[in-house]
Amino acid sequence: MGMREIAEVTELMDDPRLDGERIAVLLRSAGAADARIEITPIPYEAPEDTSRTCDFVRVVLPGTRGALAGGHAPTLGIVGRLGAQQAQPDRIGYVSDADGSTVAMAAALRLLRLAAAGAQLPGDVIVTTHIATHVSITPREPADFMGMPVSSETMNLHEVDAAMDAILSIDASKGNRLINHPGVAISPTAMAGYLLPVAPGLLTILEQATGAPARTFPLALQDITPYSNGYRHFNSIMQPTVATSAPVVGVALTAAAVVPGSSTGASYEPALQEATRFVVETAKQFTQDRVSFFDIDEYDRLVAQYGDLTRFQS
Repeated sequence: MGMREIAEVTELMDDPRLDGERIAVLLRSAGAADARIEITPIPYEAPEDTSRTCDFVRVVLPGTRGALAGGHAPTLGIVGRLGAQQAQPDRIGYVSDADGSTVAMAAALRLLRLAAAGAQLPGDVIVTTHIATHVSITPREPADFMGMPVSSETMNLHEVDAAMDAILSIDASKGNRLINHPGVAISPTAMAGYLLPVAPGLLTILEQATGAPARTFPLALQDITPYSNGYRHFNSIMQPTVATSAPVVGVALTAAAVVPGSSTGASYEPALQEATRFVVETAKQFTQDRVSFFDIDEYDRLVAQYGDLTRFQS
């Protein structure tokens, strides 16, 4: 499951003509009549690049018992986080940084096809990402980062929705020495300024999706603070948490070696497929109320004892 979708999405990501509308055409080809697919172009925020647009992609898949149908089944948010898919004109083809958007769009395509075939999920699913092809490369140790066409705050404005009851934030995370394993790893849950334990139910889904022991990666407190505050961050994978009160879990595409996000030919199909399986299976189980991102009773006790920590979101 997911091989077809990964092949189709990566083919588009590698095309120098890539834009949001090309992604939308592929998504609409699934034939899910009730789904909404929206493209919102936003000018680049750097003064020298305002002639270019960053295309925000939003896919809304209504559930049979979700909020859009007047029901109470939970809504899952899936955010493909990245700087850009390409670094034209310095690079030819798509870069490793595209992994988050590739998995998000492949998962959306799979869920759209399931819905078109009659396997509609109980709860709503909202999938977002953005498309950009011309950005600079930012020097950093141990690996260079891709630049960003707009600020992290602008990304959150278009990619994080108040209707999301929980969020999976997917990002390429190979340029570090904290998780050096080829495949997929998930983070502890972040929620309203709190770092909570890794969700046991998500570990189970990850093990079933990969057939291997689940891998996790560490977070520091500054990783769940705004990207613009000047502190060092693991990467932007956890940035949706500064714009929501919902629980957020990072889904990292990882490697055994340090691989820059600006590298082409550095996206690995087995990991992309495993991540897509994990995201789709989480969508199935979360919208059926069969898995939780955090222990609500324990969280309530933490807040009662230690107070509100939302100041770390601002």
